[in-house]
Amino acid sequence: MTVSIEQISNDIKNLFVLNNNEKITDFQMIPLSGSNRVYFRIITPQSTYIAAYNANNKENDSFLYFSNHFQSIGLPVPKVYYVNDDHTIYIQEDMGKETLLDKIEQLDKNEKIFSFYQKSLSQLAKMQIKGDANLDYNQCFAAKQFGRQAILNDLLYFKYYFLDTLSIPYDKQLLQEEFETLSKYLAETEHQYFMFRDFQSRNILVKDDEVSFIDFQGGMKGALQYDVASLLWQAKANLSEEWRERLLDYYISEVELVLDKPLNKTVFIHQYNGFVLIRLLQVLGAYGFRGLFERKSHFISSIPLALKNIRLFVENKNIGLTLPVFHELLLQISSEEIINRFIVPQANHNTPLVIEINSFSYRNGIPVCNNESGGGYVFDMRGILNPGRFDDYKKLSGLDKPVQDFLNERTKMVSFLNSVWEVVDISVENYLERGFEHLSINFGCTGGQHRSVFAAEQTAKHLQEKYKVKVELTHTNRAKWVR
Repeated sequence: MTVSIEQISNDIKNLFVLNNNEKITDFQMIPLSGSNRVYFRIITPQSTYIAAYNANNKENDSFLYFSNHFQSIGLPVPKVYYVNDDHTIYIQEDMGKETLLDKIEQLDKNEKIFSFYQKSLSQLAKMQIKGDANLDYNQCFAAKQFGRQAILNDLLYFKYYFLDTLSIPYDKQLLQEEFETLSKYLAETEHQYFMFRDFQSRNILVKDDEVSFIDFQGGMKGALQYDVASLLWQAKANLSEEWRERLLDYYISEVELVLDKPLNKTVFIHQYNGFVLIRLLQVLGAYGFRGLFERKSHFISSIPLALKNIRLFVENKNIGLTLPVFHELLLQISSEEIINRFIVPQANHNTPLVIEINSFSYRNGIPVCNNESGGGYVFDMRGILNPGRFDDYKKLSGLDKPVQDFLNERTKMVSFLNSVWEVVDISVENYLERGFEHLSINFGCTGGQHRSVFAAEQTAKHLQEKYKVKVELTHTNRAKWVR
């Protein structure tokens, strides 16, 4: 049974009030990411807290166990304060709002950012090696170890959700055999400790110039090299090769300090390169699933950079194995022809196209397009459950968060908008390429206050993020909204 955002919010507030005397002055839902967890920030006059809801008890139990274990040895992870009886909600320390990726986007790649990477890698080495001591891997909610089968699963994830969507002919049997060879080779890596599994700049928070880690509940026993490969080759961060090499050297020196013995650097780097490849392919599989299957534009737009990373890797790195079929396939999928399939046209300051987006009420009729080109789209939102039928939402609009949560969680709005965007994007890309000046997109519902407003707002955001295009957004019935 799906639990509504309202119910989750109430349960979180009740858990907090039951355990804490501080008065809640603000309660904010944190934007959803790629996971099924829902996060909120609780604000009081004295402090702030992060609350999480996740219906997967086993995953939550892993996080709670790992958090307590890492906290006990002084690692920078959030402290968990309160947990509800069925372990679906926990309230934890707020480690800050800015991720390392946010810092990169703000400051670009200067020495300050480099120092944040160094701090992250230093703490990572401690988390992996010191965190491994006395850690009960039976608490892992998925696999206990990133061994041969787990590595093979990542390769197959890439194959099914990305490679096979490209319709490139290849010898499936030979590729499977090479997957098996690579999996066996990497599974025999010497240095096996705690593996974060998703160590990347979105899971590193920066506050007061110090770093902390979140979202480590997928951790397991595994090779040291996997996590550092995940961080340094994250497509979105797009680090230079010089930074990658310097940071890898720094990480190796930090590992040697914690282990109190030198590594065989040549072997370590060959195996590191193998895990770089695994991580790059696992990420491509995720982009394929989230983007090509679930139609989420953010993931599709990340594919070209990920493919360029594949090309850079294949041309410059050695993993210590000869895999001819796999090597040839990687060259093909990272070719300019394939990359261009996923690059969408984007507007610049000379682009003439303006997209007019309106929400409207069918009681007052469909907005008239006054542009000489005419045309455009009209979408009827009345097939979506109307929040305005419920007293809690009647005097709110699609601009208000409770209404947005209602539409996202209790209706088919997400599916509806994904279908709308699949159609609209065709016109936008064509109009950008042909130099057209105008496109109108209209969303109508009964009162022009809830569903149509939300759809118009989300579509404007989608088009601005994906195409950088100019949007003129109007809620035509705003003066008549129920207050």
